[in-house]
Amino acid sequence: MSDTFGTDRMRAAVLAAWTASPARFREDANAEEDFALGGYRDRLIVELAQNAADAALRAGVPGVLRLTLDGDVLTAANTGAPLDAVGVEGLSTLRVSGKRDEAGAAGRFGVGFAAVVSVCDAPAIGSRGAGAVRWSREETAALVSEVPALAGELADRSGHVPLLRLPFDAPPLDVPEGFDTVVRLPLRDAAAVAAVRQMLAETSPALPLGMPALTAIEIELDGSVRTVAADGWHVVSDPGEFTPEQVAELFHDRPTEERARPFWSVRWAVPLTGTGEPGPLPAAVPPVVHAPTPSDEPVDLPALLIASFPMATDRRHVAKGPLTDFLVERVADAYVRLLRELPRTPKLLDLVPSLMGKGELDARVRRAVLRRLPDTPLLPALSAPAPAVQTPSFADAEVYEPDAEWRVEHPAREPEGDGWVVTGREAAVVPGSGDMLAFIADIVPGLLPAGWPARHPAMAALGVRRVELAEVVDLLSGEVVEGREPSWWRALYDVLPADDPESLGALPVPLADGRLVRGPRGTLILEGGAASIDLTPLGLRIVHPDAAHPALLRLGAATATPRTILEDPLTKAAVSQSLDSPDPEPVAGAVLSLVQAAGLAPGEAPWLGELALRGTDGELYPAGELMLADGALAGLLEPGTHLGVAARELEEAYGARVLEAAGVLDGFAVAHDSDVLLDRDDCDHDLDGEDEWIDHVLDLLPDLDVPPLIGEFTAVRDLELVADWPAALRLLTTPPLRAALHPLRVEGVEVPSYTAWWLANHPVLDGRKPTELRLPGADPLLHGLYADAPAGLDEMALAMLGVRTTLADLLASHGGPEELLDLMADESVEVDRAQLRALWVALAAVEPSRVAPPARVRAVLGGDIVVAPAEDVVVVEAPDLLQLVTDRPLVLAPYDLAESLSELLDLPLAGEVAAGEVTTQGEVRQVPPQVRSLLPTAPETYVEHEKLLVDGAACAWRFFEGMVHCTGVDGLARGLAWATGQWNDRLAVAALLRDPESVPLLLAEADLT
Repeated sequence: MSDTFGTDRMRAAVLAAWTASPARFREDANAEEDFALGGYRDRLIVELAQNAADAALRAGVPGVLRLTLDGDVLTAANTGAPLDAVGVEGLSTLRVSGKRDEAGAAGRFGVGFAAVVSVCDAPAIGSRGAGAVRWSREETAALVSEVPALAGELADRSGHVPLLRLPFDAPPLDVPEGFDTVVRLPLRDAAAVAAVRQMLAETSPALPLGMPALTAIEIELDGSVRTVAADGWHVVSDPGEFTPEQVAELFHDRPTEERARPFWSVRWAVPLTGTGEPGPLPAAVPPVVHAPTPSDEPVDLPALLIASFPMATDRRHVAKGPLTDFLVERVADAYVRLLRELPRTPKLLDLVPSLMGKGELDARVRRAVLRRLPDTPLLPALSAPAPAVQTPSFADAEVYEPDAEWRVEHPAREPEGDGWVVTGREAAVVPGSGDMLAFIADIVPGLLPAGWPARHPAMAALGVRRVELAEVVDLLSGEVVEGREPSWWRALYDVLPADDPESLGALPVPLADGRLVRGPRGTLILEGGAASIDLTPLGLRIVHPDAAHPALLRLGAATATPRTILEDPLTKAAVSQSLDSPDPEPVAGAVLSLVQAAGLAPGEAPWLGELALRGTDGELYPAGELMLADGALAGLLEPGTHLGVAARELEEAYGARVLEAAGVLDGFAVAHDSDVLLDRDDCDHDLDGEDEWIDHVLDLLPDLDVPPLIGEFTAVRDLELVADWPAALRLLTTPPLRAALHPLRVEGVEVPSYTAWWLANHPVLDGRKPTELRLPGADPLLHGLYADAPAGLDEMALAMLGVRTTLADLLASHGGPEELLDLMADESVEVDRAQLRALWVALAAVEPSRVAPPARVRAVLGGDIVVAPAEDVVVVEAPDLLQLVTDRPLVLAPYDLAESLSELLDLPLAGEVAAGEVTTQGEVRQVPPQVRSLLPTAPETYVEHEKLLVDGAACAWRFFEGMVHCTGVDGLARGLAWATGQWNDRLAVAALLRDPESVPLLLAEADLT
């Protein structure tokens, strides 16, 4: 066998070097082992592909690599330049590559073939017509063992020798048809076979993408062939050659062999979907830097990075230094170019990196890319990027006005194709439908089309402005929309979203009078009868008919029916200001026409009472201070009041009912209010005596820390102006005014309404106050105290006015007991004795704290009813004391009520003005037995006096110190009846004592009581 590649010379040289320096032998063995077990342990397929790519590059032919696993033998056939002596020398040395001046070559370090060592002990390689070479661990060990100087090293390594340092010529290998070179690798064992199987399964398009000279990798395994190619990828390449100055600057910390190859290359590749858009990296493509073979440097982007980064000695990581810094910038430039060349669809956003990387190199690449992207024309826009717009503020503006200061010119740019391509800083994204975005394209500069997700994280990285709908609304102002027809606005409303009323609150609306106002709220869309009324005097914001759209109603506009126009704040303002208007007649005409068209009922809109209308005297009055000429109120009032009479022409033009609905008075005016605090500040309706009524009501309530609340307040006005009270009361005591008489419930207490209180305190009934009268046929006990109220009025209404009904109601009312005592002390009032007793009985139940002691008291003196000074009057609490005070005016009532009346009237009891001491001696007698039939508890004895003196006065009887003292039968009967608590039986006892035979009849009569 001839020495085709000089293998004999190479073996001899290596053996000689090893013999001369056994350490060199050990160094070569360790280095090869390090590469096989370290940096190249799983790179067999990668290195075979790299050699195939370099062979194709040298030959200038498309590179094809076929990998075939047949049993335990892996063959790798490739096209391209055949094996030569330089190649054999490179394969049989470490760190010596024959590709130092080949731009684009994948192999750079001369160690890649060492990857075969991890799975094979007898590799071979041959080319068609050029011969073959092989290596053998077994034969190398035999040759080494023959060198005595290496015996010790060989023993120390347990016979392990470098495999690839000693090449041997080999018989020609069978190169498959269509290929130029074949590598034959008998695999070491089953583990090696399994490892090769896994590497073949993991072979991905990353290899042909990283080695452009290699167009396809064919993998033949288990009877089927799989082809791996770079089809369906978009690739951006950026190769270059370093200048001598750059080499000096960037390679000062790199090995000499690298400096001899002054080339650099960067390549990005991204898979494309069927639509031509970028897709995710296939699972088989590891997301790492390829340099150009895969490293362990992660790149967490959906694109494959192949770059000629300098590698650390482990061939797994990129080395730090100026060369890497330089290439990071070129990588960023190429990545930006990649994005610019891809279709401008939202899928592009998935390739925009975030700031955080999975490693230091990944983070540096990301930062470099992100520095470039915001200023890179990358995004499709519906409109030009200039002018850039700052959002103007219209916080205080009612009508939009142009403002030149919020517009900033941007450098001009021509459109590209059918649209514009803008940078992220120039772009704006608005959430919304395609129809809306197309419509507002000329409003929002640099607007991205529909489908670009506003909340995608890449938007922030690109510097894209997110323009909210409210900001778009703010942009609809000034010169931007100047001259737009109302129909344009309607078309805009048609495409705006219906589910974001808050953002559309300031949406401009064109009005029928030519104004453009901010915000639909408060605008009116004419409908029905309102269209025929001249509403100009009211200053209403009527939407232009060509701009009217249902969306405005959802945003706060109102359908302009006569009723809604009347409720509009501008209408109310026009009414409230009409008295001060230089020309109030048009306002009155518009408002009365609306009232007529709306069919408003009287009192339905009380604020209309401020409308300025003409009176018969030609003067202007608020409608609420005018009366209908033929109305019910006109004939009731005193002459010369502040109220006027509505002009006849108004009534003829609109009718009495319309005027009344506008506030003109037919009957009494009524003040209505709700949730009124009962104090002078909040409860102020300009009513006669309103403050006094408030004080009166507060007197009826318990002490409160805060003013009480009246839920509904209703009061009749102008009562102080009435002249004809009989006619007025007929109105006031019938619906609807009757409701104003009903009492109020405040803090759980029933109090009189203002109207009832006012009427009760004024002489409205035959010249008398209602509280001075009683209902005809009312409680007889009130007879003589009160005059009868006039007949013909509703008795329940009269009762609400304070007309007296019963003694009980009188005493329960505020101030009623004092009023009764005052009437009883009035000498002009006639009261009989039975009525007087009944009145005292009723008064005894009154709480003394409710009454101030009277100065004069109606009492009984002798047999007469008199009115006496209070200091002379005595309350009698026992019948035996009555004999001692007959010279004083007496309050006579049932004895058990005496103490209550004494406390109520602040009067002494009889026992307090008379000692009641018995001063004479008598004889003790037995009580007759027949008395016990009527008085079972009668004492057994009594004291009989010939003349009984009590306090020096002659008396018939006295119950003193537990003993009955008496003179005569009547005295004994009274004393026994009082002593036994049967005072009502005193007359029966007296009859029994006089005629004992009458006992059966008396007992029978007693049984009947």
